[in-house]
Amino acid sequence: MIILASNSVRRIELLKDAGVDFKVIPSNVVEVIDEKLKPEDNAMNLAFLKANDVFNRNPGDLVIAADTIVTLNNRIFGKPKDEEEAFEMLKTLSNKRHEVITGVAILYRDRKDVFYSKSTVKFKDLTDEQINDYIATKEPFGKAGAYAIQGIGKSIVDTFEGDFFTIVGLPLKDVLKRIKEIEAI
Repeated sequence: MIILASNSVRRIELLKDAGVDFKVIPSNVVEVIDEKLKPEDNAMNLAFLKANDVFNRNPGDLVIAADTIVTLNNRIFGKPKDEEEAFEMLKTLSNKRHEVITGVAILYRDRKDVFYSKSTVKFKDLTDEQINDYIATKEPFGKAGAYAIQGIGKSIVDTFEGDFFTIVGLPLKDVLKRIKEIEAI
């Protein structure tokens, strides 16, 4: 059985749309950024901790977990705690190019596959009114960097480079390839 160690609606939808048969068992790991690690290492570390938490409770299953981090000039933008923090994040990212890093961990039996995918996003030059209007939709909450490119947030994005699904929160092509490799064993 394949288990997604996440309650993320985005990740659930991506795997369902890809035709993957899986069940959802969320991790109990509290997400804490380690300031000493690079953003890529933080994303992979958090993904591994989430996957390992669920794997330890379901050792015979294949467990997938992911963590998405938004970063600008080595500053990590997590999920905003409130409207004020969401505003500050979006204002800081306005008219700038930032990186979105999604770390993934896939655990199965004695196999541990931990990797990351990175894409770049550039926001439009946002006015305070545009930022406040977006925050009023409530979409920024629960999202790294305070936006969802696949939702209303696409209206604040100017361009992106790289894998769209990495930005959404699960580099689907890479995940499906690795699942297929594991299932071939």
